[in-house]
Amino acid sequence: MISVLVVDDQNLVRAGFCFLVDSTKDLKVVGEAANGREAVEIAHRTHPDIVLMDIRMPDLNGIEATRHILSDPLAGNTRVLIVTTFDLDEYVYGALRAGASGFLLKDSPPEDLLDAIRVIAAGDALLAPSVTRTLIREFASHTVSSNADSKLLDILTPREREVLTEIARGRSNSEIAEDLHMSAATAKTHVSRILAKLGARDRAQLVVIAYETGLATSS
Repeated sequence: MISVLVVDDQNLVRAGFCFLVDSTKDLKVVGEAANGREAVEIAHRTHPDIVLMDIRMPDLNGIEATRHILSDPLAGNTRVLIVTTFDLDEYVYGALRAGASGFLLKDSPPEDLLDAIRVIAAGDALLAPSVTRTLIREFASHTVSSNADSKLLDILTPREREVLTEIARGRSNSEIAEDLHMSAATAKTHVSRILAKLGARDRAQLVVIAYETGLATSS
């Protein structure tokens, strides 16, 4: 059973998400919050597997709430899925930097939301949709900083750097395998090793690292 915390300042939206999640056999709502501060408090108390997080909320926005939740040593395997109204929201890249595992548009089909929860709960990141690639490309080009030293990547092999570049493009393991002429199993192994070497939570964090170290560009 995947436990879910639903966070949104709009009562009807929040109620709709809760109903949708609880209508499935493998998902369960363990709490709901109307703002970021409530979300942090409930997350610290319930330790949900997934937090469905709105971005624009009163009393602590979704980015800060995400940062607070994931910085808790007791957060364990809690992961955050940002659900936003805007396909080019300036806050989305900031949410990824805060540790979110992916994001989805609020007008996505209900089954896409449920699939997204399962994908992220399984330890992957939601970076496949084309809108995600657009957002990463758009905002990474404006928000790349020098906080991450390119020497961080020195521990990677040349092949692992190639795989990381593909990950930054939003490519799946099967797509990476095809592009780099390797088996899907080998691609998966490379991704696992990169995650371990860089101490990243998931593929979303690898995308951020790739841009901030200059390995990937928006071109």
